[in-house]
Amino acid sequence: MSVYAKLEELQITLPPVAIPAAAYVPFVQSGNLVFLSGHIAKKDGQPWVGQLGNNMSTLEGKAAARAIAIDLMGTLHAAVGDLNRVKRIVKLMSLVNSTGDYTEQHLVTNGASELLGEVFGLNGAHARSAFGVAQIPLGACVEIELIAELA
Repeated sequence: MSVYAKLEELQITLPPVAIPAAAYVPFVQSGNLVFLSGHIAKKDGQPWVGQLGNNMSTLEGKAAARAIAIDLMGTLHAAVGDLNRVKRIVKLMSLVNSTGDYTEQHLVTNGASELLGEVFGLNGAHARSAFGVAQIPLGACVEIELIAELA
């Protein structure tokens, strides 16, 4: 099944690339690798503000990470023109705005990882890091960046 057929089955519409909020570009390709800049969680088009362990649950954080994965796929589509060219999702790095005693960053990040696996199948299995951080730009609850390999 093509990536786009899977997205349609999941009723996911890819968003356009977001305009960078600072001095960076949304993606860079080097050889067969595409590096996507960090994407913050958004809800209703606005930064999804919150702190895990304070005013957000792990399930809410997981939903935020899933929303980021959709935005990342939109940017990846813009970068490569055809998501079926993606040979592999290589790596995710996830930053979770969380309290010092919150320890479920890995479960929050599963929201993105699971969706990428569902959309890309075995090619969506990736290496990953998930960190707890004191703050993320605009007060967002989660930020994720992605590296993909093209066929």
